[in-house]
Amino acid sequence: MGTELHLSVWTSEPREAIDAFEQITHEFNRLEGLMSNWRDGSDIQKLNAAAGKQPVPVAAELRELLKTAHQVSDWTNGKFDVTFGVMSGLWKFDYQNKDDSIPDRNEVARRRKLINYHDLKIDEQAGTAFLLREGMAANLGGIGKGYAVDRARDILRTSGFHDFMIQFGGDVYVSGHKGDRPWRLGIQDPRGPEDHIFAAMDLSDSTFSTSGDYERFFIKDGRRYHHIIDPATGDPSVGCRSVTIVTGSATIADGLSTGVFIMGPESGMALIEKLPEVEGVIVSSKNEVLVSSGLKGRLTILAQPTDAP
Repeated sequence: MGTELHLSVWTSEPREAIDAFEQITHEFNRLEGLMSNWRDGSDIQKLNAAAGKQPVPVAAELRELLKTAHQVSDWTNGKFDVTFGVMSGLWKFDYQNKDDSIPDRNEVARRRKLINYHDLKIDEQAGTAFLLREGMAANLGGIGKGYAVDRARDILRTSGFHDFMIQFGGDVYVSGHKGDRPWRLGIQDPRGPEDHIFAAMDLSDSTFSTSGDYERFFIKDGRRYHHIIDPATGDPSVGCRSVTIVTGSATIADGLSTGVFIMGPESGMALIEKLPEVEGVIVSSKNEVLVSSGLKGRLTILAQPTDAP
């Protein structure tokens, strides 16, 4: 899925842990075969190929994920939208095709009109999904990794483990303790050196998902262009440098971190405060740090984030 997976278990049974790790690897490969836009024959490829033509059968896991994505889209007023896949290949932020070019404005406007999560229909009884308009494309890059993390969590718990950490790109799930204390997690400084954190907190039995503008980007004429696209404009969103969501579901956290990022700091934090059992930390484009009420007293600010374009 285009990132690295790190698994840690605190246990006296290393052989069983390695067996569980192998199960997770197989499961992630299986999920990628269903949900990857880059995997030939995947269900998501079949869905996109049939856009505007007819519904196609898709796996139950994909239907479940698309329904969760719809819920996150509703919460964020469409700022999170899996049908943004139509923008793929237009903005070139991926390592294999990065070229620091700004796409043609007319083409951006044309494709933007094909983004609308309401035009993605799920039929549970028939086991199908359907993109209503030709040219539409779904992409699970903003939520699929979180779903995979939740599956890894379930595998480890079913295998009898209670103290573990799963890190999959910007999505982390921690369970139980690391020895005699909770797991301690840090938030990347969006403008600092790699792996430099500006805040940290102890966490257990929760997910910790961060979306930021500092991993896939280029700077041109003093402006930072990054991979988190606002569906309303077709351009990289403005207003935030990073968003970290803390909640129970990695799937929800993954989608929300993207949606809140695009909403901007004020509207995004208002949504976080509104949703039950969801907390968050936002670094705005003005380098302000916003912390939700449920994290105050739990989050330690180690230093003010670095300020830079």
